[in-house]
Amino acid sequence: MSSIPSFTGDASPYGGGDPYADYRTADFPFTHHADLADRRLGAGVIAANDEFFAERENLLKPEPAEFDPEHFGHKGKIMDGWETRRRRGVSAEQPHPTEDDHDWALVRLGAPGVIRGIVLDTAHFRGNYPQAVSVEATSVAGSPSPEDLLADDVKWVTLVPRTKVGGHAANGFAVDAEQRFTHLRVNQHPDGGIARLRVYGEVAPDPAWLDVLGTFDLVALENGGRVEDASDRFYSPATNTIQPGRSRKMDDGWETRRRRDKGNDWIRYQLVAHAEIRAVEIDTAYLKGNSAGWAALSVSDDAENWTEVLPRTRLQPDTNHRFVLDAPAAGSHVRIDIYPDGGISRLRLFGSLTESGKTALRARHLELGG
Repeated sequence: MSSIPSFTGDASPYGGGDPYADYRTADFPFTHHADLADRRLGAGVIAANDEFFAERENLLKPEPAEFDPEHFGHKGKIMDGWETRRRRGVSAEQPHPTEDDHDWALVRLGAPGVIRGIVLDTAHFRGNYPQAVSVEATSVAGSPSPEDLLADDVKWVTLVPRTKVGGHAANGFAVDAEQRFTHLRVNQHPDGGIARLRVYGEVAPDPAWLDVLGTFDLVALENGGRVEDASDRFYSPATNTIQPGRSRKMDDGWETRRRRDKGNDWIRYQLVAHAEIRAVEIDTAYLKGNSAGWAALSVSDDAENWTEVLPRTRLQPDTNHRFVLDAPAAGSHVRIDIYPDGGISRLRLFGSLTESGKTALRARHLELGG
């Protein structure tokens, strides 16, 4: 784990007004990666030893935590996060929890991958956040149950050692573990509440699964595609364009600010591996008065020398456009250019891996412990 800015010490009590006014955070160096714990990818909090005050599932909500100072229920203050009861000792003579006492939650990543950074956000937990946290990871094939993951023969790797954290703050941890993981165990010492969990990294797909599929979406985030760069991310992130499923609202796609020059906007992607593309979908769902006017698609083997495979083509608002290429387009990188600005909601590139792509993907899988 690399050393990056951290937040320790007590947060002040809520003083009214904007609940985020005194929230503490920083520019973490890993947040450009995909969130492997995104519910849209299929992530879930599958078990926790305690969730007395607030449910474990809140950890993976996509939006920032909300705070209502007047919201109370039968068990006390209702918090938008995962909150456990206060731990106690074993007797009047020993009223305090031991050094080893802690609460835990098991998290299934939405896609197996290499983790580059973790954020444990204690937003609005000011006097009830944990004293410290730790995070462990493992790789277990298939769909293991909580009991399977807690078995003695499962090997866990420490990604974040026991570390003090701050309340009402985004506590970030850079991770340096070149391994493929499927599940996390999030621990809070000895008890308390965490509002949100974010797990940033790179998807590492199973080559055997993709090999059986044959033809699949070569740029999909869940298959290992990723955004390398984009000209503009003003309204929404470019990674939205390769999320699973169709967009369900306008900000679930990619939208740029309005251009006042003669240029154009673009996204550059890296495919899961070297592949041949045979069909393309460009979707502008929910982008009506702000969809891209035209789009063109190019492929490359080095992200520098580009060959246009779909010439500049008129796009319609709120429409899924499908194109069958005249000939398979081989490459490892793809660039979509939109003219002049606006946005698209999804890009799908259907095809199959080349032999060199299959070989490289298998080698990487073995390298990561697969």
